[in-house]
Amino acid sequence: MNAKVIVVTSGKGGVGKTTTTANIGAALAKLGEKVAVIDVDVGLRNLDVVMGLESRVVFDLVDVLEGKCRLSQALIRDKRVENLYLLPASQTRDKEALDPEVFKDIVRQLLEDEGFDRVLIDSPAGIESGFKTAAAPAQGALVVVNPEVSSVRDADRIIGLLEAQQVREIRLVINRLRPKMVASGNMLSEADMLEILGVKPIGIVPEDDGILVSTNVGEPAVLGKTRAGQAFLDTARRLKGEDVPYPKLEEDKGFWAIWRRLFGGA
Repeated sequence: MNAKVIVVTSGKGGVGKTTTTANIGAALAKLGEKVAVIDVDVGLRNLDVVMGLESRVVFDLVDVLEGKCRLSQALIRDKRVENLYLLPASQTRDKEALDPEVFKDIVRQLLEDEGFDRVLIDSPAGIESGFKTAAAPAQGALVVVNPEVSSVRDADRIIGLLEAQQVREIRLVINRLRPKMVASGNMLSEADMLEILGVKPIGIVPEDDGILVSTNVGEPAVLGKTRAGQAFLDTARRLKGEDVPYPKLEEDKGFWAIWRRLFGGA
């Protein structure tokens, strides 16, 4: 992806969007980019916890938007990964506190004044004002989707909204894939989701208990040695233009036939 500003989004909550933001941000920084990750989920604020930086939050995104501090004061540098920074959300405000135009200017400052190579925006789930603000400055999008019917249906809606906002580059990150279930026809495959959504995947992340452990200890999985961590690192390498092969999975055509019968797909 050529996009410098990428919104990480999904139609529904609980698909691993914040984990994806933290891990791809850390992976891009490991690969030499100066990266800012921004939590736009105002009122909840989870990205700082996933990254293990919650104890270092002093100022937040809303403080910057309202001029209570400088942008540089609110940015938190990750001491484990050179050139990785977090701009946290506020826990005490709601999403209406965000002005899309002012937010676009903050993202511009990160690129032009602070010298960041890439900005990843962790969008709140759903399609309300928080999503619209998160997507406002985006040039590209990573749509995180689980291989299940409800997640894919909601992702289809999000993709339509992103296209309406003229987001140029949209790619899927297929999260929590279970190869054995795909092979048996009990889980949607990569090919199924491509046919349903019409968007190519840039990352395929297997189900991995190591993600739960890394989240609980506040350390992105790409900093350790897990299957999911390697998959996120491979995704970041593809974002940078490297030709990284995907894992080979045996596909079963039965599930897509069931989908057509149940939902009237073409």
